[in-house]
Amino acid sequence: DNANAWEQRKLGEVFSILKNNTLSRANLSDEHGAAQDIHYGDILTKFNETLDISTTAVPYIQNEEVIEKTKATLLKNGDIVLADTAEDETAGKCTEIVGLVNQKVFAGLHTIPLRPNQSFSKGFLGFYMNSIAFRDQLKSLMQGIKVLSISKKALKETVISFPHDLREQEKIGQHLSNIDTLIALHQRMLDEYKTLKKTMLSKMFPKNSEKYPELRFSGFTDAWELRK
Repeated sequence: DNANAWEQRKLGEVFSILKNNTLSRANLSDEHGAAQDIHYGDILTKFNETLDISTTAVPYIQNEEVIEKTKATLLKNGDIVLADTAEDETAGKCTEIVGLVNQKVFAGLHTIPLRPNQSFSKGFLGFYMNSIAFRDQLKSLMQGIKVLSISKKALKETVISFPHDLREQEKIGQHLSNIDTLIALHQRMLDEYKTLKKTMLSKMFPKNSEKYPELRFSGFTDAWELRK
């Protein structure tokens, strides 16, 4: 049924390309500042498909003058920030801005900020543009030997697919978001078990030349034997 078919359009028709800045990591601080800056290194290694500005640590630009000179566009919720350079095929990884209230946030070094020209449901684009379906298009466009990068011109020619119905977009975004929440929960449990194991390894065996471990199963009281 064509009425329910997903629409396919060139990225250049769906998005406007915004201005980024080129501030290096040395210009950024983890503490505080007047504006925040999305560095491509963080997109590649830290940020999820959606970047919740209210809960995620995004580095700051401390210098007011630098902010005045950045000539970058202030980002809005729903904007996509794409890392256009990487040492491998993670180039093109991107994140969707969510949770912005009145923080000033800019797209920084080696990024291409994109603003959709129409409404999309929160999270849909972030997940779609990191999907195999979309990223396979980017692979053929990457240029370079040691460092791979994607040009704005090539990016505009890629194809974006989406369902017309915002409710379907919302369901997709919500479902994948729920999976992310589960992953975070299990990650915390995993970390706790790893810590528990480490503690057990240090307490269930006698220290250096001692004969008794700090922790024992009930019913065992004999000294441990020590031999070469």
